[in-house]
Amino acid sequence: MDHRISVASNEYKDHPFNWETMSLAEFLFRTHWRRAWIIICWLIVCFSLFTWKFTQYRNRKAFEVMGYCLCAAKGAAETLKFNMALILLPVCRNTITWLRKNRSINSVIPFNDNVNFHKLIAGGIVIGVILHGGTHLACDFPRIVGCNHSVFRRTIGSGFQNHQPSYFEILLTTESATGIAMVVLMAIAFSLATQLPRRRPSAMPWPLQRLTGFNAFWYSHHLFILVYALLIVHSMFLFLTKDVTEKTTWMYIAIPVLLYASERVARALRSGLYNVNIVKATAYPGKVLSLKVSKPPGFQYRSGMYIFLQCPQISTFEWHPFSLTSAPEDDHLGVHIRTLGDWSYQIYSLFQETQISGNSGFPKVSIDGPYGAASQDHVKYDIVVLIGLGIGATPFISIVRDIAHGQPKTLGYINDEESVITKGPSKAYLYWVTREQGSFEWFQDVMKEISEANRRQPVVEMHNFLTSVYQDGDARSALLTAIQALKCTKNGIDIISRTPVRTHFARPNWFKIFSNLASKHAGEKIGVFYCGPSMLVKELEKICAKLTTTTSTRFVFHKENY
Repeated sequence: MDHRISVASNEYKDHPFNWETMSLAEFLFRTHWRRAWIIICWLIVCFSLFTWKFTQYRNRKAFEVMGYCLCAAKGAAETLKFNMALILLPVCRNTITWLRKNRSINSVIPFNDNVNFHKLIAGGIVIGVILHGGTHLACDFPRIVGCNHSVFRRTIGSGFQNHQPSYFEILLTTESATGIAMVVLMAIAFSLATQLPRRRPSAMPWPLQRLTGFNAFWYSHHLFILVYALLIVHSMFLFLTKDVTEKTTWMYIAIPVLLYASERVARALRSGLYNVNIVKATAYPGKVLSLKVSKPPGFQYRSGMYIFLQCPQISTFEWHPFSLTSAPEDDHLGVHIRTLGDWSYQIYSLFQETQISGNSGFPKVSIDGPYGAASQDHVKYDIVVLIGLGIGATPFISIVRDIAHGQPKTLGYINDEESVITKGPSKAYLYWVTREQGSFEWFQDVMKEISEANRRQPVVEMHNFLTSVYQDGDARSALLTAIQALKCTKNGIDIISRTPVRTHFARPNWFKIFSNLASKHAGEKIGVFYCGPSMLVKELEKICAKLTTTTSTRFVFHKENY
């Protein structure tokens, strides 16, 4: 049986493509093999630890009292130790940025999925907590309380000083109290980290709206400090284990905790050394704040990277990530901040008040970074497609500026050290989709700059899409289209964006766009980079998969995620 994708739909039959196809299995393997082997390894370790501890307690005296409930609880506990250690590693951003530089490591570990892997491990912790805590509370403790007294004394009595406790007495022990406290703290942190409370607090019931949002997520996530302290205490006081060599929790978490703590210390020291000043602050329509800050001596980064920003007047603890919209060769660092949450609204209001009042001094900010991101991988491709929805265009601004001006790119490594050579993507396509016309003011100067550079060497194509207007050809937008065409022909300026970059109306036809790219760049490998709401991710992935498996062009999809 032929497992290659057959072209059955009329939508594809007459398409003028070179039908040199790749099997679906081959496409899936090439696209997801790095994610797959990491997840498989993680599952193997979790199941192995569970099985090992399950079997160990199957052969102990306590099994006579609590049976397989005890085995399941102890097996889950062993996976919890492992996952509580592992969950810190994907958020050690300095370490990940450094590891990205190693070609061999970067080729097998999907560092771009570090946040998703962090969430996956969190899911494993939730399952482990339910299994461990649930079996203890619902099965193990009742069996201890209801056990025959003679059996109790003969098996586990020595662990309780031969006093058979009541259920309430068990709950008051150090082991139970610390365990319950950890569950409560983790439940708060995990609940506030989910998408609805974190990104859409207004959709929550009104009593909860003030208790949700990004700030609530950020502060609640730092409850992990108490959780790890309780975890150590919990592991030192165990009902059935008096042997110190079996109290291994500290062995699991020692290195990850020290690594994460050292990163936080290094981050605090480094941010203190970066003395930056606000060079320029501009408020744009759509409540977007553009900041240009002085570039600290020795601060080096590559296009596509991001930094963390802090404003002490708002909070001395909160740091928020923003893509750098300045090019590496600029003498300043640029970020664009849209008011999408509590902190961003406060910093926008703070700078706006400063400008209205006429004060010469801007509020102080601190920076930390730079950190690696998925869009850094654009240097691996000869052709790149950059898709940004709304403020999601920010990670790609420095990239298109670099490409337009022919800046050197980091493409190779010599003895695991970066080797900079003057080569990079030969062509870049930027698709910026927004609902509001005023959004085009955010990067108006960049669009003009790139258009000017394209006159010398046309290597960047920019396409703006305004989704609040009916599509081209629709009678309801015919007059606007005619005026737009007339103005563009006369002055070379688009009346919507007020730049040489023409604005298209309505949502893009992504399949048509990608089909044209596949035809134009047949046989080439195209890197597709996306930043924006996740609702479009599946559609773009499906189109990339369809065209990769039915044409000679290979599309590789990346999503910004930090």
